[in-house]
Amino acid sequence: MLVDYARLSLAGNRSENQDRVDVFANDNALLMAVVDGMGGHAHGARAAEVTLITLKECFAEMSLPVFDPQGFLTLALARAHDRVVKLGDGVALDHKPRATCAVCLVQDGGAFWAHVGDSRIYQLRGGAMAARTRDHSHVELLLREGLIAENEMRGHPMRNFVECCLGGDAPLPDMSVTARRKLSPGDVLLACTDGLWSGVEDDEIAKLSADGREPLERVVRTLAERAVARNSPYSDNTSLTAVRWLGA
Repeated sequence: MLVDYARLSLAGNRSENQDRVDVFANDNALLMAVVDGMGGHAHGARAAEVTLITLKECFAEMSLPVFDPQGFLTLALARAHDRVVKLGDGVALDHKPRATCAVCLVQDGGAFWAHVGDSRIYQLRGGAMAARTRDHSHVELLLREGLIAENEMRGHPMRNFVECCLGGDAPLPDMSVTARRKLSPGDVLLACTDGLWSGVEDDEIAKLSADGREPLERVVRTLAERAVARNSPYSDNTSLTAVRWLGA
């Protein structure tokens, strides 16, 4: 499995960075993840940390490549949710630790991804967006029901209202898990928190896959710094990890 990858997390204009991002890889599979500890909730950074540690543990426990990728992603997020819920034992509901998460498994020339909340996964090809996750958010619900247009989502007053997340209440949250998406050489997979996609357009994100010769670390940093600058002076934590598929 031939890949190039980069990861970056910027605090933005916040005093604390509650995002966590990482890539775990071996010769047979790769797992990329971003976690956004939800601002305004106590211990958001701890919720993100526990989630990322749990995903890493689940990946390390598996025989690779993973036999049942969709089942693996579902169970890994469920375990992370349970652990974040336990962090909130004895804490008032409005202050329990919470997090959104997007995670992508790459193996056997394909990608499987899952997310909870408004952290996103993008598949980019030839400078265009091939696919992306759809947020578990109020504005996404309004879009699906035809009440707003896509270009109205960014400026909507409830754009930051997330419908579900890890942690908080004990029942499992809604999570979206995809079937296998085939990868072509040069494809870029991007996982990011809302601090990134709220500050740049989808066509700017898609340019990550426009030139396979440019170092991925450079284009990732340029994109993240642009998002922070545009959202300033109220920019959120801005985190992303990108994987360029080079072939098997």
